[in-house]
Amino acid sequence: MVSIGERLSSARVQAFIGRDEELGRFAEALAGDPRAPFAFYVFGPGGIGKSTLLRRLADHARAADRLLVELDGRFVGRDPADFERAARPFLDVPGAILFVDSFEHCQWLESWLWHHFLPRAADGALVVLGGRLAPQPQWSADPAWAGLLHVTELEPFSAEQARDLLAAARMRPELRDLVLRFAGGNPLALSLAAAAGPTNWSREETWAPSADVLRTLLVGLIGEVPTAAHRRALEVAAQAHSTSEELLAAVLPEEDAHLLFGWLRELPFMESTHQGLHPHDAARETLAADLRWRAPNAFVTMRRRLAEEYLRLLREAPGERVWTVTDELFFLFREVDTLARLRSWSREDEVHDRALHPDDLDVVLRMAEETEGPESAELVRYWAERQPQAFSVYRLVNTGRIVAFTARLALQAPPDPRDLATDPVVAAAWAYTDATGPVSPGEHIGVSRFSIYPERYQVPSRVIDLSSSRAQAEAARARGRAFGFAVWRDADTWAERVKGTLADTGARPRVGAHTYGVFGVDWRHVPVETWLLKFISAAPELPAPAGPPHGSRTAFDQAVREALSHWRTPAAFAACALLRARLVADAADPVEELRALLRTAVDDLGRDPRGVRAREALAASYFSGAPTQEAAARRLGLPYGTYRRHLRQGLDLLCEALWQRELRGPDEEV
Repeated sequence: MVSIGERLSSARVQAFIGRDEELGRFAEALAGDPRAPFAFYVFGPGGIGKSTLLRRLADHARAADRLLVELDGRFVGRDPADFERAARPFLDVPGAILFVDSFEHCQWLESWLWHHFLPRAADGALVVLGGRLAPQPQWSADPAWAGLLHVTELEPFSAEQARDLLAAARMRPELRDLVLRFAGGNPLALSLAAAAGPTNWSREETWAPSADVLRTLLVGLIGEVPTAAHRRALEVAAQAHSTSEELLAAVLPEEDAHLLFGWLRELPFMESTHQGLHPHDAARETLAADLRWRAPNAFVTMRRRLAEEYLRLLREAPGERVWTVTDELFFLFREVDTLARLRSWSREDEVHDRALHPDDLDVVLRMAEETEGPESAELVRYWAERQPQAFSVYRLVNTGRIVAFTARLALQAPPDPRDLATDPVVAAAWAYTDATGPVSPGEHIGVSRFSIYPERYQVPSRVIDLSSSRAQAEAARARGRAFGFAVWRDADTWAERVKGTLADTGARPRVGAHTYGVFGVDWRHVPVETWLLKFISAAPELPAPAGPPHGSRTAFDQAVREALSHWRTPAAFAACALLRARLVADAADPVEELRALLRTAVDDLGRDPRGVRAREALAASYFSGAPTQEAAARRLGLPYGTYRRHLRQGLDLLCEALWQRELRGPDEEV
C-alpha cells in the first residue's frame, strides 16, 4: 500500500515546474560527484518558490535514503547551541542532509555557520539553505568556499513554465492567458490564482507585485467565508505568530476549534509547522489588512483576546516556555507605533543572553568602567555579589563574543539600609515609592538597574529589546511586585521614548561623573495586563499613579482578575490593586472583607440557572487549588474549550456585578 508520504511526494513531482539547474546540481551532489557543491544557498523574494524547491530537493534526498534534518528559521532559538542541538545528526551521521527554510529569520547565524558549524559536517553531508536575503558576499568570494558553495537567486517563471504550472493545476485553458497577464511569472500568485479559480478580473489587469493583487487573489481563493466563526479563525491566524488548535480553542471557546483548524489548514497559503499553522508572510499581511479594513473593531477585539491568552500562558508556563510565549505576545505588537519607539526590530546585531558566570565578571566590570566610570563598576560588583541571578550576559550569535550585560534587580520591602547607602539610583527608586505609594512588607520592586552595551550604549538595540521583554515577562509572572523601574543616563531622550508607558519620577541621582533618569510604573494601580494591552488598541490613558482603580472600567476589571489570580498567595493578595477600590474602603480588615466579597459574588452567580456553570468554572479555577486552567477543566470533567467559555462568561458577569457595586458604593447589595 502506498503511504501518505509517498502520495504527497508523487503529487509534488507532478506539480513541480522548472528549476532544472538546481535539481541537476543537487542530483550530482547526492550521487557523490567530487566536483559537486557541498552547500546550496537559494534566495529570492517572498512567493518565488524557495520552500517548494526545498521540499522537492528533500524528496530527492529521501529517495536516495539520506537522513534529513529539517529546520525552520522562524523557530530557531537565539543561542547557536540550540541550533546545534537540533541539527546534531548533520555533524554525526555520514551522508546526512541539513535543510534550513526561511533562513532570513535566523540570518544572524550565517557567520557562525560558515566559520564554526558547517566545517564540522559529517562525511558526505550536504546543506541546503533557503531565504529571502543573499548570502554575505565574502562567502561566495572566498576561494576556500568557491567550489563548495552553490548560490542561486530564484527568478520568476518563464511564460512557458507559468503555462505548465496552470495546466498542472487544471486551470481551464481559456483563463490561462488572463491569469498570466495578471500574475506574470510569480509562483505564489500563479498558485493562488489557480487555486482561486474563475474570478471577475478585468482584462486590462496586469501583474504588479502589490498588496492589491494578493488581496484580489486571497479574496477569490477564500471566497465567501462560511460563517462568522470562520472569519474569527482567520483573524486569529492573521495575527498570531502561529496558530494551534489549542490556541483557537482558548480564544474562540464557544466554537468548534477542531473544525476551524481543519478549515484553516486546507487554505493553500497556510504552512504546517511544528508549532502550528503559519501563513505565508505576504499572504498574512494582505489578509490582516483586508480583515482590519472589513471589521476593524472585531480585528482589534481578537488581538486583545490573543494577548490575554498569551498573558495567561505567560503566567502559567514552565520556565523553559516563558521566552517563547513572550516572543509570541510581542509579535502582536510589531506594527504599534508606541512599541516601535522602544524596540529596534533589527537582527543585524543579533545576540543571545545567558546567566552571568563567574568567569564573565571581569569582562562585565571592564565594560561598566569604560562606559559609565569606575564608580558604576563598583556598583556592578556590589550587585553581582548580592544578586548574581539578576544579571544577564549577551553574546553575539555569530562569534560568541560578550558585547553587553544587563541587571534586573528584585528588591524586597523594607529596603536594606546597605543598598540605600551604596547605590544612589536604588535609593532614588525607594524614595519615589515612599513619596507616591509606600511598598508594604511582602511586596517588592523591580529595577532594571544596568543596561550596558558599549558599542550601542542605551540606544534601541537587540539587547534592550530582549532585556525589556524579559522585564515585562518577569513582572507578569511575579507575585507582589509593587513597582517597576528603568534607569537611563540620557534622561531627556528616554523620557520621550517611554512617554505613555513609564512615568518620569523626576529623580536624577548621580553616580560618579554621570546623572541618571529613573522611570517607573506602579503595578498596583496599573496591572501588567492593562499596561501591555494599552499597546494593542486605542485604550484610555493609563491612570495617574495616585488615582483609584475604580476610575477606569478597564483597570477595574484587570484588578478583579489580578485579585483572583493572587487568591492562593496571601502576600500578593494583600497588595492587590482591588483593595484600593470603594468596595472595601471602609472595612476594618480590607483583605478579609475582599476575600469574603469575592466568594459571595461568585456564589451569587449560581442563583441564576444561566450562571451555574460560570460559578463552577470560577470556583474551580481560583478557589479550589487547581494549579492550571487545564487542571480546573479536568476537575469539572469538561472539555477545555467548554470550560474556557464558562470561565470567560463568569469573569464577565463577576466584573460587571462588582463594577455596579463599585459605582453605587459598598453599602448596597451586589
